[in-house]
Amino acid sequence: MAKITNLNELFVHTLKDIYYAEKQITKALPKMAKNATAPQLKKAFENHLAETEDQIAKLEQVFELIGEKARGVKCEAIDGIIEEGKGHMEDIEDDATLDAGLIASAQAVEHYEITRYGTLVSWAETLGLDQKVIKLLSGILAQEEATDQKLSSLGEAGLNKMAA
Repeated sequence: MAKITNLNELFVHTLKDIYYAEKQITKALPKMAKNATAPQLKKAFENHLAETEDQIAKLEQVFELIGEKARGVKCEAIDGIIEEGKGHMEDIEDDATLDAGLIASAQAVEHYEITRYGTLVSWAETLGLDQKVIKLLSGILAQEEATDQKLSSLGEAGLNKMAA
C-alpha cells in the first residue's frame, strides 16, 4: 500500500477497499444461496446479489464523481470473513445449523460493510465532496443496514430455533 498522507487519500483507499469487497461478495453470494436450505434464506441471498451488483454500479459512479478510476485494493478483512463462511459450508452437516451459520457469516459481511460505508459517508461530508457522492454512499449504507435487519429477522423468526 502506498503511503497515505491525508484524509482524501484515505477516503479513496477505503473506497477501493469496499469496491474490492463488493466484488468478492458477488462471488460468494451464489454459493451461499446454493448451500442455504431454507427457501426464504436462499431467496434473501439471491435478492442481495442483485442489490450488491447495483451497489457496485453506484460505487463506480462515486469513483467517476471524484475523478478516480474504479478499481479495488485487496481487502484481507473481507477475504477472511468470506473464507470463514466457506468453512461453514464445508464443515456443517446439519441443514438447519448450516442455515444459522450462513446467516452469521452474511451478517459478519454486512457489519463490515456498514462500518466502511458509515466511515465513507462521514469522510465525504468532512471533505466537502459532491452531495451526489454522499447520497450514493448513504443509500448503500441504508441498504446494508436493511439487509442486516432482514438476516436478523430470518434467524429470530425460526431458523436459529430450528438449528437448536
